Amino acid sequence: MSQYQTLDIRHNGSAATVWMNRPELHNALNETLIAELTAAFKALQLDDSVRVIVLAGHGKSFSAGADLDWMRRAAGYSEAENLADAQRLAAMLKAIYRSHKPVIARIHGPAIAGGTGLATVCDIAIATEAARFGLTEVRLGLIPATIGPYVADAIGWRQARRYFLSAERIDAATAARIGLVHEVVAADMLDQRIAEIASELAKGAPRALGAAKDLLAELHEGSPWDDDLLADTASRIASTRSGAEAREGLAAFFDKRPPAWQQEQ
Repeated sequence: MSQYQTLDIRHNGSAATVWMNRPELHNALNETLIAELTAAFKALQLDDSVRVIVLAGHGKSFSAGADLDWMRRAAGYSEAENLADAQRLAAMLKAIYRSHKPVIARIHGPAIAGGTGLATVCDIAIATEAARFGLTEVRLGLIPATIGPYVADAIGWRQARRYFLSAERIDAATAARIGLVHEVVAADMLDQRIAEIASELAKGAPRALGAAKDLLAELHEGSPWDDDLLADTASRIASTRSGAEAREGLAAFFDKRPPAWQQEQ
């Protein structure tokens, strides 16, 4: 029996798929789903058999955003209660975004408000032509605050200015054009494409993948004119080269054999 009420976690080789499992409510976010996503991603970080994580949704939607009952309850919260609630949501988004294992979003239908945010905290987002996105918060008198840093990072500040304010629905083709998703595929090809990308990701050395994500964080606000940043990158590659993974990877390359982490799959 699953330890989760709102998640269905399936393992297939080195990939684990975290299925949001509230199909009757379009995988809308509430306290339980938020807490369980946080716990699941933290647990998967500790499972050495898992190399890649896929975030997906059962039913017709990826995620329709906030659960209406949760929003209704939040409307009656004090400011302190609302802050604690928002901090739990922020912690969940951070747990996915900062996963040291690559995360792929499998988006097969609507991904609205918080659902758009979930798409952007994943490293790679693959959508079908039926996917729809939208930052609809301002139409409810709200703002896309906790998801804002991730959405703006994905689509850029100029696009964020438009969609944070207009709350327009974003179709799959537009989402690909503005960088919200990486690829749009036919519905019957979605799982095959996810599996192909997961297979490519699993060829990377586990610690190197995490270190590459850490490097991206440093590069994000950096500049080639920043001498401290350039020195930091030299230090990073020096320490990486002296590590066990690099020694094994280089030895495997010269021996013309797969490295150990690929043989373990």
